[in-house]
Amino acid sequence: MPETPTVALATCHDLPDLDVDEQLLLAPLADEGVHATVAIWDDADVDWARFDLVVVRSTWDYVGQLDAFLAWARSVDRLANPADVLTWNTDKRYLRELDAAGVPVVDTEWLEPGDLISLPPSGEIVVKPAVSAGSLDTGRYDLARQEHHRLATAHTERLLDAGRTVMVQPYLAAVDVDGERSLLFVGGAFSHSATKSAMLAGPHEATDALFRAETITAHLATDAELALARATLAAVPGSDRLLYARVDLVDDDRGAARVLEVELTEPSMFMGQSPGSAERFAAAIAAAAGAGAQRRFRS
Repeated sequence: MPETPTVALATCHDLPDLDVDEQLLLAPLADEGVHATVAIWDDADVDWARFDLVVVRSTWDYVGQLDAFLAWARSVDRLANPADVLTWNTDKRYLRELDAAGVPVVDTEWLEPGDLISLPPSGEIVVKPAVSAGSLDTGRYDLARQEHHRLATAHTERLLDAGRTVMVQPYLAAVDVDGERSLLFVGGAFSHSATKSAMLAGPHEATDALFRAETITAHLATDAELALARATLAAVPGSDRLLYARVDLVDDDRGAARVLEVELTEPSMFMGQSPGSAERFAAAIAAAAGAGAQRRFRS
């Protein structure tokens, strides 16, 4: 008989025992008969080849070392999600591809290093880099206020001077009322949804934290939200190979849902707000790891 499937849950040095939400996977994985190990993604002493599956989880320090992170991902044979998906998803310029495919994404102006900075004269905007996680290096600005216009320009300049692509988006006021709705998928099937309250209160402030604190509540996804999330994932290259996915939606000024982000790399799955979701995720991991164990056994 094949050996017990082995799984590594990849994390980072700052979270050696996983994020609290991710720890909810450990007991269900054991119940599924999976031997799970928590391992730091850039620990040179880890033999990733010995696992039937490596699942990317709390690797939230990758932003400052993206090339090394993607090189690690390419070195892992049995990785979820796959390395090519991570390469596509860790740069938010993927939103351009989704937009071209007809997915209603949040309107975005893209600035590359060397471009002239031209911000709108008024209105609320969000400035953020195309490679980021946890809403870091992100600020909200009311351009009707002269000081905010100056700060937004300075923020944009800092990012461009660092060689980073910059995204300028309208701040959608509905976020302050309804928050962001996150729809979570595991094993190709919808699992659950949650709402994140608004996190951006003002201009960017430097921090050493891995992510901004979030207030998460359960959400009952509507049929329209589900349809949009599924259409979005269908437009993702390699969507048939996704073990997990999160689609974040916000409403525009006309009340129509827009895709803010598609999280396929290391998204929080908000399992603490949805009973049974950790068990569903664990079952999907176990199925994928079991397939890996079968391949190893046959070889």
